[in-house]
Amino acid sequence: MDKKLDAFRRLLEIMDQLREKCPWDKKQTFESLRRLTIEETYELGDAILQGDLTGIKKELGDLMLHIVFYAKIASEQGGFDMGDVLEGISEKLIYRHPHIFSDVKVANDREVIENWEALKLKEKGGNRKVLEGVPVSLPALVKANRIQEKTSGIGFDWEYREQVWDKVKEEISELEKEIGKKDTDRIEAEFGDLFFALVNAARLYDVDPEAALERTNLKFTERFNYLERKTLLKGKNLKNMSLAEMDRIWEEAKKEEGSAKNEK
Repeated sequence: MDKKLDAFRRLLEIMDQLREKCPWDKKQTFESLRRLTIEETYELGDAILQGDLTGIKKELGDLMLHIVFYAKIASEQGGFDMGDVLEGISEKLIYRHPHIFSDVKVANDREVIENWEALKLKEKGGNRKVLEGVPVSLPALVKANRIQEKTSGIGFDWEYREQVWDKVKEEISELEKEIGKKDTDRIEAEFGDLFFALVNAARLYDVDPEAALERTNLKFTERFNYLERKTLLKGKNLKNMSLAEMDRIWEEAKKEEGSAKNEK
C-alpha cells in the first residue's frame, strides 16, 4: 500500500511542477483537455478489446494523468482538489453499496443494480430523474445501452428476456413496410427503433453491443484486408473484379481465420 501511495504522491508532485514550469501544461483548461480525455478513453477501449495488458496499463496511466490534471486546475480556481475527488467517490461507493457497508441483503448482481439506481434517485432530495445521469454526448449505441440499463434498474424491463425477440421481429416488420413506402424519414426512424430493440436484446443476454459491433468491425476489416492483399498479389484491381471473384477470396479469408483459431 505504501508503494502505491508513494507512486500517487509522486504523480501529484510532478503535476505541480508541470503546471508551474511547462508552457504547454500552464495553458491547459478543462475545455482544452476534454477532447484529449475522450481520445485517451477510446485508446483504453482499444487496448481492452485487444486484450493488451501492457497497453491497458499505459492508457490507464494516461487517464490518471488527466484526472490529476483536472483536479489541479480546479484547485487553482478554488473549486476542489484531488483529495476532494477521492473522498467524494469513496463516500459514494459506501453509500451505494449498503449490502457491503450496512445490513442490506441482496440475492444477486441484479438486485445490486436495482439498489444502486434506487439510491441514485434518492439523491438530490429525491428529485433526480431516472435518465438524468446519461450524458447527452455519449455515442448513440452506448447511450441506448445505458438508457436501457437505467430503466431496467427500476424495474422497467421484460419479464422474460426471450420476449425481446417479438419486439425485434415487430420492428423489422415495421421497417419493411416503410421501405416499401419509400419514405426516407420514416425509414430512418424505424431503423432507429430496430437498433434500439437489438441493443436491448444484447443487454438482456449480457452482451456489450459496442464491443460486439467493434468485434465485427475488426473481423470485417481483417477479411477485407486479406481480399485486398490477395487481389494485389494477382496483379488485379478490386474495382475490376467481379463480385463472384471477390466472394471466393472472401471465403478464403474466412477459412484462414478459422485455421488460425484452431492453431491457438
